[in-house]
Amino acid sequence: MTGQIIGTYLVAICLIIGSAFVVIGVVGLLKFNDPMTRLHAPTKVGTIGIGMLLLASMVQSVVAGESSFHELLILAFLFVTAPISANFIAKVHIHRKSCPPAPKPPRDDTWSTLKTPSDES
Repeated sequence: MTGQIIGTYLVAICLIIGSAFVVIGVVGLLKFNDPMTRLHAPTKVGTIGIGMLLLASMVQSVVAGESSFHELLILAFLFVTAPISANFIAKVHIHRKSCPPAPKPPRDDTWSTLKTPSDES
């Protein structure tokens, strides 16, 4: 087996794994009812799926004899922004009280997300 054939098989495996993760994320997004559980499907599973698709693109460019680092920039941007946007979406749902309330902390009654000035008095 040559390096090109091994690279082609590696690209195919990455595409299959990435596509499977993206499909699982879409099914989870459609199946879950609660906004907080629905949030996990695209942020967690989708990030891994898109990461595998970008990895397949990088391997394909190496097999073709070209170097491409655009995928690394996309991957870095995705891995940095996905958790931050998920955190902000979760905070919006908590503040709008469109999800079940968070459990009380075991040792402290102040949780920065739910603490309001009217609670202090």
